[in-house]
Amino acid sequence: MQSLEHHFLIAMPSLDDSWFEKTVIYMVEDNEHGSMGLVINLPHKLNIQELLEHFDYHPEENYPFLTDQVMMGGPVDMERGFILHNPIGNWKSSMTLSDDLAMTVSDDLLQALSHNEGPEEFLVCLGFAGWKPGQLAQEIQDNSWLTIPYNQALLFETDVDSKWEVALGTLGISPEFLTAEAGHA
Repeated sequence: MQSLEHHFLIAMPSLDDSWFEKTVIYMVEDNEHGSMGLVINLPHKLNIQELLEHFDYHPEENYPFLTDQVMMGGPVDMERGFILHNPIGNWKSSMTLSDDLAMTVSDDLLQALSHNEGPEEFLVCLGFAGWKPGQLAQEIQDNSWLTIPYNQALLFETDVDSKWEVALGTLGISPEFLTAEAGHA
């Protein structure tokens, strides 16, 4: 099966009443060792300013992004932070995900944000979603997830509350026509 790295997963109704209900996940890794992604539409109780203050960074000005919500990136290791951003930049612990997207896990980026010196577009997630080898492929076969290619506007520009519907819309699917029942030929 083709790798889903740098794609989105869209939760199907079969995941209703679960942690992943109506989530959209950016896939960071998908290989023979397993899969890892970040939920991009499940707001955490913290906003960016509260997160910065938690790390003892105190912005001197009221930058507009400070009220943006941190996302709950997944149910695994929810104390660990991940920042998806562009441009890529030069941060201590970054991983290039595509020509215009990186993921950083070091606090030098948080410090830069506190001085409004960070990337133009970014999304902060706490925790991640993980699958053991073969597990995600089986969940897709079981109709738990749809997949779409990466779309920068969906990641950074779409309102958090609309991301699931917008992601479905890229496939021409309207949420009211989805069912939790799977059909097999």
